[in-house]
Amino acid sequence: MRRDPRFSPLWLALLGGPLLTGQVLAAPEVHLYVDGKAVATPLRLDKGPVALTHPLAKGSHQIRISDAGNSCGTSFGPSESKPLPFGTAQPMDNCTKDQSFTLRVMLAGDYQFTFNPDTPSLQVLRATKKSEFKRQPPEEPCIQWDGGPVTVSLQGIWPDGTRLRDAYSKQEAVVKQGKLTLTPAKESGGLLLLEPVKVAKAAPFSWDQASVYFLLTDRFHNGDPANDHSFGRQKDGQDEVATWHGGDFKGLTEKLDYIKSLGMNAIWITPMVEQVHGFIGGGEQGNFPFYAYHGYWALDFTKIDPNYGDEESLKTLVDEAHKRGMRIILDVVMNHAGYATLADLQDLGLTELTQNSGKLPTVWNQWWGPGWVRAGLPGYPQPGTDDVTGSVAGLPDFLTESTKPVGLPPLLAAKKDTKAKALPDATVSDYLIAWHTDWVRRFGIDGFRADTVKHLEPEVWARLKQAGTAALKEWKATNPDKALDDLPFYMVGEVWDHGVAKDFWYQNGFDSLINFDYQREFALPQAQCMAGSDPTYASYASRINQDPEFNVLSYISSHDTKLFFGDYQDIPLQRRVANSFMLLPGGIQLYYGDESGRGLAKDGGVFDQSVRSDMNWQELGHGDKAELVQHWQRLGQFRAAHPAVAAGSHQKLSDAPYAFVRELGDDKVVVVFAGRQK
Repeated sequence: MRRDPRFSPLWLALLGGPLLTGQVLAAPEVHLYVDGKAVATPLRLDKGPVALTHPLAKGSHQIRISDAGNSCGTSFGPSESKPLPFGTAQPMDNCTKDQSFTLRVMLAGDYQFTFNPDTPSLQVLRATKKSEFKRQPPEEPCIQWDGGPVTVSLQGIWPDGTRLRDAYSKQEAVVKQGKLTLTPAKESGGLLLLEPVKVAKAAPFSWDQASVYFLLTDRFHNGDPANDHSFGRQKDGQDEVATWHGGDFKGLTEKLDYIKSLGMNAIWITPMVEQVHGFIGGGEQGNFPFYAYHGYWALDFTKIDPNYGDEESLKTLVDEAHKRGMRIILDVVMNHAGYATLADLQDLGLTELTQNSGKLPTVWNQWWGPGWVRAGLPGYPQPGTDDVTGSVAGLPDFLTESTKPVGLPPLLAAKKDTKAKALPDATVSDYLIAWHTDWVRRFGIDGFRADTVKHLEPEVWARLKQAGTAALKEWKATNPDKALDDLPFYMVGEVWDHGVAKDFWYQNGFDSLINFDYQREFALPQAQCMAGSDPTYASYASRINQDPEFNVLSYISSHDTKLFFGDYQDIPLQRRVANSFMLLPGGIQLYYGDESGRGLAKDGGVFDQSVRSDMNWQELGHGDKAELVQHWQRLGQFRAAHPAVAAGSHQKLSDAPYAFVRELGDDKVVVVFAGRQK
């Protein structure tokens, strides 16, 4: 999970002296320079802090502020060339003609630069898209459909006399002279999903055809309001940007049939372990309470956070999902623990840490301890600058590479309700692996979604996969009446910005990796015109489906990047993206609300909070949102019924209408796109 670097934990102090004060500025405006070139829009200096938004490609960029003549007094940069972190105003000096900030961009997009000439300082944030923001998607050339019958050539695919059904409209027709004619349902967007009327026997489940429904448990459905305020957690009475909203296991269990109706065969839930009890300051000014509702700030890996439920409600969720043929994928965090919030220090009896006393270095040893984490604390190992040893957003970084045996971290050794036990000769990674796989052994969790993969050593992930496989095998042996199959444990990883490429991660525990490329490069143009999808379809089918040891999980929306519906708030476009996305080869990840047009929330200036709005159940009873869900359901059920869609070969049959065949063993389907309706 990507973290916003603006978060400031309680125990982090502001470092360094006062910001430098600039001279009186002679020029009325300056320019932002990116990689040596001036951005066209100037920054005017007569009204205090000024901002502009500028698109940046993925990669490293050199950033400075200067006037056109680069004159002394209006040329700003760091005192020495150094990184420009996101979210924190960085002091600048005058007359730094040869010094620049280095800004590392992991996700291409629009970025907001704010320059304060009075300080002077520069801050950069990813530009947000507010919920009221709506724009027109760019036009994409496309074949046209007049709304009438469509004829497709099926020569060599099915013999004459074969009766086929359009799975979308349920119409039937017979192949004659190598052709078939049908009229697509108007609401399909010009799509025919052709299958034999006599459907082959259902194929057994395979992770090669994973259709994963991903949700933030807290934002999905509240089944038990009694657990909404565990550890004294409260609403903020304002925008509720980052408070707990009440979603829990009971609520998720109540919606399993809904998820199943979408054709999903797995559910990815955010981390469920006990989170930090309190909050940190959220936003640029730290002016709203930011709780760990998302699950990525763990306090105790051996306990379920009571806001989500208890062990009995988890057991019920897993069992009921399994009864419906759906697997549970648990999000796990091996890289870091949560912040030390004021509530945690009080609840754990570490009240001395809340006071300004000379005992602080000694008292901080009662927290995780220097043998467990890197942290910006006296006596602790300090975070490094690379992916593995660095601290993600100031979070305490586990010493997973250490080979030194450790006892329980002091905070858990003193915690009365923990289930953590000291392990003989165990390292930090040994404990983390044992804690996570215990949930598999006890409840039958089917797989892990691994967070922040590149921030850990590959061998640690390989060991987690081995332990998870052993734990699931043990659970299935103990619960033979509940076991769905004898498939091994599954792991999919978040390697930030990874695309469709098979690399060393696949030799270190991972069956699949999240594919960041599809959302960024293909989702929008292929939603505009499905006929443009064929190069992607052919490439994915060839690269993924011809290699049994390779897969990816593609998506159009996520909790860390963007919500597809949020950019355009265009229901017809959301219907069309279902057509191209749900027929993609390889695994797919549906983010809750993709199917229902869930809108953006207020974000408090923290861009990724807008995409974590509550599920829009109240809109699904009738109207265009209900019809949108029905459209996604038809496509999802077609995908679920035919393994060939995700895991088969791909062959284009014609350009107009655009048609292709997918085939895997005895399973064969043809998809026809007549074009965009005139």
